[in-house]
Amino acid sequence: MERKFLETLEYPKVLAQLAQYTSFSASRELALQLDVTSDLAEAERRQRETSEARSLLGSNAEVSLGGVRDVRPLVERALRGLRLLPQELLDIQATLEAGRPLSRTLGRMGGQVPLLARLAARIQPCTHLINEIKRCITPRGEVADAASPELAHVRAQLALARERLLERLERFITGADTAPCLQEPLITQRSGRYVIPVKAEYRNRIPGIVHDESASGATLFIEPLSTVALNNELREWQLREEREVARVLDRLTGLVAAEGEAIASNVEILAQLDLIFARARYAQALRATQPRLVEFGPRVPLEGQDGVYHPGVHLRLLRARHPLLPADVVVPIDVQMALGSRGYFIIVITGPNTGGKTVALKTIGLLCLMAQAGLHIPAAEGSTLCVFDGIYADIGDEQSIEQSLSTFSSHMGNIVHILARATERSLVLLDELGAGTDPIEGSALARAVLSELLRRGITTVATTHHPELKIYAQTQPGVVNACVEFDAETLAPTYELTIGMPGRSNAFAIAERLGLPRHIVAAARQMVDPSLLQSDEFLREVQELRDRAERRLQEAEEAAQAARAEREELAAQLAALAQEKGEILEQARLQARQELEELRREIARARSELARARAADPAAAPLRQAVLQAEAV
Repeated sequence: MERKFLETLEYPKVLAQLAQYTSFSASRELALQLDVTSDLAEAERRQRETSEARSLLGSNAEVSLGGVRDVRPLVERALRGLRLLPQELLDIQATLEAGRPLSRTLGRMGGQVPLLARLAARIQPCTHLINEIKRCITPRGEVADAASPELAHVRAQLALARERLLERLERFITGADTAPCLQEPLITQRSGRYVIPVKAEYRNRIPGIVHDESASGATLFIEPLSTVALNNELREWQLREEREVARVLDRLTGLVAAEGEAIASNVEILAQLDLIFARARYAQALRATQPRLVEFGPRVPLEGQDGVYHPGVHLRLLRARHPLLPADVVVPIDVQMALGSRGYFIIVITGPNTGGKTVALKTIGLLCLMAQAGLHIPAAEGSTLCVFDGIYADIGDEQSIEQSLSTFSSHMGNIVHILARATERSLVLLDELGAGTDPIEGSALARAVLSELLRRGITTVATTHHPELKIYAQTQPGVVNACVEFDAETLAPTYELTIGMPGRSNAFAIAERLGLPRHIVAAARQMVDPSLLQSDEFLREVQELRDRAERRLQEAEEAAQAARAEREELAAQLAALAQEKGEILEQARLQARQELEELRREIARARSELARARAADPAAAPLRQAVLQAEAV
């Protein structure tokens, strides 16, 4: 995609918004340079990555990249043999450690986020380097005593030397002979040597080396001769410490250089992951959805147009919003290209100034760019787009005084450039086509440009004020009219885009509403070709009929919805009755079984009693026969 047209459609502004959701400089740089791919598979992969990241954010999984730094410049220094400082080593450690929890989280959820898990699996642990930096550098950015046995020994000796020196100086500042000579009873340092503040008038009472004096000259900072050897010893141990610290840092720098490729790779992977999560957070902020990206369909010859083919473009944007406009004020638009031999792939938008034509044009182009960059788009579910090999736009007044170009010349220069590069898999957006010159000639040029785009099968959306283009779009197969709505009562645009209807001129209505005397408006009407006024009146009537049909359709849909709701309620009542009937029958069966069981138990008791009675009295046989008959029943 050419930079010129990306800027025309304000794509860099979208990237600037995206960059605000990144966590560190490397991913911010990737966000600001996010390219627009013309490869369908690549665009689909990016879209799936963004969706996977959104699902993770929605599940509250730990995906923080806190502590990550772009340490690649430090790696470069290490590779050149330049010693790294302790804080720089800590930055490398923090960056390497930050990848660990993210890699574990994505690996554990690999079934849910396979693309992210595959990317995170490439993060190298660099365990030895992390552990060595941890062992040798304290969290405060100092080289630890445990960094090497030699350093531990040197620092122990350094502490002893310092202690001996300070004890000797303590005797100076507390001694009866020397204490009165001091400006203050304290030990301080000058030029790395421990000294005491001596009053200038007593300089000869304490022999030693003068290292400094106060601004007033009243105090001299003297290193007593008796402490020179101790100071020298201390300084020697300090130098040995510095050499050992440098040796430790050099060793760690060498480890960084040895792992340089892995560290740089990790930073790049973390930057890619952070960019993906930035895309997800940006999508959440925009309330965006994942568009469906598809191949161009087969080329189909248009009815009534010899040698002209529909390119098979899929472009369906539902409730699309411009991402740079506030969500609470922007009016969503619906845009669709119809397929087939009677379809269309060129839309001509007409309507008044400030009515939203240019915003609609930019919305279409910008959302296509975002989709091909892997960004979710601020549109409703079900939006479908092809992946274009180029998106070209001539929008706005690009008059250049320095180049001595008029507005018309600038537009024509852009159109010539676009016609030279666009293919049947490109998207062309033309604002105010034919404007900036004589209306008759401008209208003719506009129709000729559209005819060339039609002949070549190039998907196009154009805006214009020329009424002749309304007729062109109405009568030309493959081309369709569209308009932005305008409320003549309130003099305010509605910003709604309607496909299939040309826009009406509202100049007279607006002028009259603004207070222009009626006789002037009437005179103006008489100067206009009556056929144009009749066509405008016809458009008004068609608009009213369409609005009436939409109202009736809405009423029918509401009635159908009410009927569906009533049917669902009746179905629910029938289901409840059926369930209640079943419960009653089941309860009756259960009760009958219980009564039958009780009857059987009674009969069993009677038989038992009869058996006992017969054994005692043979005359009871008839009674037993009666019981058997009852059992049979």
